[in-house]
Amino acid sequence: MTTAKSERPEGARGPVRRWVRRPARPARHSPLRDALTLALLPVPLLAATVTTAFAGGGTRKWFGGRAESQRAEAQAAKDAAAAAFYELDTAQRDLRISIETISAVDDSAAGRRAVTDFQQLGNRIDEVSGQYISAVDAHDLDRDDLEASAASRARAELTQAKDQLTRTKQDLDRFAQGLGPLLGKAETQLARLAPSVERARQALLAATTALDAVRGADLKADDLAARLAALGPELTKLNQGAGQHGVPETLERAERVARDAESVRAEAERLPERAAEIDRRLVSLRTRAQALTTRAGQVEPVLSELRRRFAAACWQDLQHVPDLAAENVRQAESKLAEARAARDAQRWPDATSLLSTARALLNTTDESVSAAGDRLHRLNAVAKDPQQEIDRTRFAIRDAQRLAMAGRSTPEPRHARPLDDAVARLDRAVAGLEGRHPDYWHFLTETEAVRQTVGRVVTQIREDRGGA
Repeated sequence: MTTAKSERPEGARGPVRRWVRRPARPARHSPLRDALTLALLPVPLLAATVTTAFAGGGTRKWFGGRAESQRAEAQAAKDAAAAAFYELDTAQRDLRISIETISAVDDSAAGRRAVTDFQQLGNRIDEVSGQYISAVDAHDLDRDDLEASAASRARAELTQAKDQLTRTKQDLDRFAQGLGPLLGKAETQLARLAPSVERARQALLAATTALDAVRGADLKADDLAARLAALGPELTKLNQGAGQHGVPETLERAERVARDAESVRAEAERLPERAAEIDRRLVSLRTRAQALTTRAGQVEPVLSELRRRFAAACWQDLQHVPDLAAENVRQAESKLAEARAARDAQRWPDATSLLSTARALLNTTDESVSAAGDRLHRLNAVAKDPQQEIDRTRFAIRDAQRLAMAGRSTPEPRHARPLDDAVARLDRAVAGLEGRHPDYWHFLTETEAVRQTVGRVVTQIREDRGGA
C-alpha cells in the first residue's frame, strides 16, 4: 500500500515514506502580555491557569467552542480514516499470502486471472491510500491557530478518504471470498506436498535396502540397480524443493519416484523366489524333453499300423510327425542349455524368455505326438462301429430342428437352410463309407464339421429368442 509521509507495516505496497507527526507549534511568550492576561482573568480561572502552568501542563491557546468542536470532529475523522487505512493494509497483506499460495500451485487460467485481478486491486489500494495520506499531510490539526473552516475542510477530506478506504476494503473482502475454491485446492496440494516427498524418500530407501539384501545373497540385480540409479537426479530435484521446481511438478515427481522405487523394491524382494522358480522350470522342462524324446520314438510304430490298416488319406498328414518331434525336442534342449547359462550369469529376463521358448517347442511336440496316437484310436473306433458316430451327429441335428420349430409352424429360412445342408452333408459322409477301403478320417472330419455347424445354428436361435 503506497504511503507518503506514513510509516506502515512491512509488506505494504509502494514506496515507504515516514510520517512524522508534527509537534504542536510552541507559543510565543511575552512577560508583559502574560501579566496583562492574568490580571484580566476571573479569580477561579486565574487560579486554575496558574496551577496548570506551574504543574507543567500544555500551553495551547483556547479559542472558543466552535473552533475546538471542529478540531475535535476533524481529529475523530482522522482517527477513523487511520483505522480504515490499517484495516485495508492488513487485509491486503493477508490476501497477498493467499494469492502467493495460489500462484505457486495453480497455473490454470483461473489462477492467473486471480493474480491479475489482485494486482489491479493493489493499484486501486495504492491510489486510495495516497489520497488518504495526502489528506493527512494537508492538515495540521495540532496548530494553535487552526481556524474552524480549516478544521471543517480537514474533516470533510478525511471522511471522504475514510469512505474510499472502507469501500475498497469491502471490494477486497468480496474478492477474497471468491478465491475460496482456488485457495482450497491450492492448500490441499500444499498439504499433500510434504507427505508425498517423504513417501518418495522412504520408497527410495526401501528399494536401496532390498537391493542390498539381494546382493548380500550373491544375486545380481544390475538392471534393478540401473533403474534405481536413474532415480538419483529426481531425488536431487525433490530435495531442491517446490520453490525451485513448482508445486505441481514436485508433486508429480514425488509420486513418480515413489512408484518407480516401489517397483524396484518389489522386484528385488521377489528376485530370490524368481531364481528358485527358474531353477524349478529348468529341471521340469528338461525332464519333459526327455519324456517326449521317448514318446516320439513310439510314433513310427503307430504310423506303420495306420498305413497297414487304413487308406492313405487317413495318415498322410502325420508322416512328418517323427522328424518334427525330433527337431522340436532338439531345439528345446538347446534353448534349455542357453537358459541354464543365462541363469548362471543371473541374466534373469533372458533366462525367463528362453524357458518360455523351450516350453512352446515342447508343447508343439506333445500335440504332434499325441495326434498320431489319437488318430489311431479314433479310426479304430469308427471302423469297428461307424453307427455310433452317425447317431451322435443325427441326434445333434434333430435337437436343433426341434429348437427351430419350437412355438412355430415353420422354421425361419436362415435357421432351416443350414440344418437341411447339414443333413445332406451327413448323408454324403455316410455314403462315403461304402467301398473296400473307406476314408474313415474324412468321415470323422465331416461329422465333426456338421456338429459344429449345427451348434452355431442353435446358438443363433437362442440369441435371437433371448433378444426378443
